[in-house]
Amino acid sequence: MPDQTGPVASVRANRAFLARAVRFLAAEAGIRQFLDIGAGIPAAHNTHEVAQAVAPDCRVVYVNHDPVVLAHARALLASTREGVTDYLEADLRQVNTVLARAARTLDFSRPVAVMIAVMHLVVDADDPYGIVAAFVDAVPSGSYLALSQAGSGIDAGQMAEAAKRCNRLARDTQRHRSHAEVARFFDGLDLVPPGLVAVQEWRPESDLEAAARSATWGGVGRKA
Repeated sequence: MPDQTGPVASVRANRAFLARAVRFLAAEAGIRQFLDIGAGIPAAHNTHEVAQAVAPDCRVVYVNHDPVVLAHARALLASTREGVTDYLEADLRQVNTVLARAARTLDFSRPVAVMIAVMHLVVDADDPYGIVAAFVDAVPSGSYLALSQAGSGIDAGQMAEAAKRCNRLARDTQRHRSHAEVARFFDGLDLVPPGLVAVQEWRPESDLEAAARSATWGGVGRKA
């Protein structure tokens, strides 16, 4: 039986959360534009696939600073005929650059869903709250922020070991955050029920999803 408690299971639970969030945003909230920041190597249930399955005219911009990831994305991810999918090589810390280039595809006078799942790679010295606030400030009322973050306080031992291993091997340092610290990213936004929870608890669509274990907080907030 596959491991349901380790880092791989946590990553899978997070991807399932992001797919559910996109489905909610497209089907229930009526969002037709998505800015997916930090999307990784293409896998199942990518943002444009989920969104365009609901509404084929959805427009999606993926942002990643890793050219290898973007090369895979361009090769593997195809849009619908009615929709648009674009890919930008940029770091989320370069907010103005991301927004300027994304504006070639997205209309920032209309609601946009900003999706971020990589804030654990942004350390405090880089002003993570300022970065997220800048993206939220750039989108109009009726837009959404869907954010997940590797958390402290959820299976603390597992996540401390995962962070230690990543910090030793990777070029980026991980900064896991508590529930209260992650909640700060949603300051000024109206959290969609059930609020900020472990990702497997955010509107699971099956008993299997609900039973998953992860060490990641996730939530969706609406800009009034």
